[in-house]
Amino acid sequence: MNMSNPGDINIVETIFNAVSEGIIVVAPDQRIASANTAAHQMFGYPPGHLMGEPLNILIPMEYHKAHIGYVDGFMHQSSKRTMGQGRELYGQRKDGSKFPLEAGLNPFELHGKRYVMAIVIDISERVEHQRQILELNEQLEDKIKERTQELDDAVKVLRKEVAKRIEAEAKTKEALQKERELGELKTKFLSLVSHEFKTPLSGILSSATLISKYKTSEQQDKRDKHLNTIKSKVKYLNNILNDFLSIERLETGKVSYNYSRFPLSKVLNEVVYDASTLLKEGQRINYPDNLEEVELLFDEKILELVLSNLVGNAVKYSGEGTRVTIEGEHENDLLTLHIKDQGIGIPKADQKHIFNRYFRAENALLTQGTGIGLNIAKTHLENLGGQISFSSEPGEGTVFTIQIPTKENHG
Repeated sequence: MNMSNPGDINIVETIFNAVSEGIIVVAPDQRIASANTAAHQMFGYPPGHLMGEPLNILIPMEYHKAHIGYVDGFMHQSSKRTMGQGRELYGQRKDGSKFPLEAGLNPFELHGKRYVMAIVIDISERVEHQRQILELNEQLEDKIKERTQELDDAVKVLRKEVAKRIEAEAKTKEALQKERELGELKTKFLSLVSHEFKTPLSGILSSATLISKYKTSEQQDKRDKHLNTIKSKVKYLNNILNDFLSIERLETGKVSYNYSRFPLSKVLNEVVYDASTLLKEGQRINYPDNLEEVELLFDEKILELVLSNLVGNAVKYSGEGTRVTIEGEHENDLLTLHIKDQGIGIPKADQKHIFNRYFRAENALLTQGTGIGLNIAKTHLENLGGQISFSSEPGEGTVFTIQIPTKENHG
C-alpha cells in the first residue's frame, strides 16, 4: 500500500492490525498480499509469516477447489459479498486443525491490479452455542415426549376401561342383531333351496316317468334324451349342494386347499364337456388352442368349480345361436383366462353388487340360480392368490377375467 505520506501509512497499518476481525488481502495470483495481526493469530501463524504464501495454506484440502473458485470469481466482480452464503466454510490453522468461519469478500483495484480483501470471523464459539442449543432442544423434546407418553398411557388406560364397557354393550347388540339376521337368512335359504331344488327334481321325475314309455329299440334316442336331462339336472343339484357346502366351510374356516400339478387342458376339457349339455339351439363354446402346454400348481377342484360357474353362467344367460369364448394367455408365471359371452349383460346399477352372496341381477331374476356361485369363486380365488374381475354391457354380453399364479405361492 503505497501512500505519499509515511505517517499515513503508519496510521493505516495501526488501524489494520487493531481490527479484531482477521483481514487478508489476496493478490490476483491467489497469494496473500497482506494479513493483519488478528488473521495471523486466528490461523496460528507468527506475525508476518502469511505474506506471500498461497491462499491454499489457510483452507482444508477438501475445500480447496470450492474456496479458490469463490475468490477467483470475486476477482472479476466489483460488488461486496459474503463468501459461501448458506454453506458451511472452514479454515485450517498452521497445526492442521480446522475451525468454522465466515468471510466477507470485498474486491478492489490498486495500481491497476484486482485484489480481494477478505474479512474473516472465527465462529467456533457461535457454532458451539448453536450445538448446545440444539442439544438442549433435543433434551427438551425428549422430556416433552416422555411426559406426553405418560399422559398417553394414562389416557389409554381410561380408554380401555371405556372400550370394555362399550364392547360389552356392542356384543349384546351384536348378538341380538345376529339372531335377527340368522332368522332372515334361514327364511331366505329355505325359500331359495325349495325353489332351486323343486324345478330340477320335477324335471328328473318327469324324464324318469317318460323313459318307461319308450320300450322299443327304435325309441332309444328318446330314452337317451331323457337320460341326458336327468344327468343334467342331477349335475345341477350336485353343483348347488357343493356351493352350499363351500359356503359352510368358508364361514367356519374349515376349508383346506389341495395343491397339485396338472395340465390346464384337462380342467378346460371337463368344464367344456359338462357345459355342452346345457347348450341351447345353435350355441357353441370356442376353446383356446394356445394353452395346451400350460401346467399349473394349483387346487384343481377349485379351478374346475370356478370355471364351471363362469362358463355355465355364460351359457345360461346367452340366447340361441350365440358363442361362448374362452381365451387366455400365460406369461410371467401368471395365467389369465377370459370367458366371453353374447348374453343379456349385467345392468350398470347391479354391477357393484355382482359378487355379493345371494345377489341376483334384476334381469336374471327369472332364470334359475342361487346368487352364490360368483361369491364362492371370488373368495376361493383370492384365498389362493388369484383375482377375478369383469366388464359388461347390458344387452351386449359380459367378459369375466380370472388371473391365477402358475407357480408355487402357498406357505
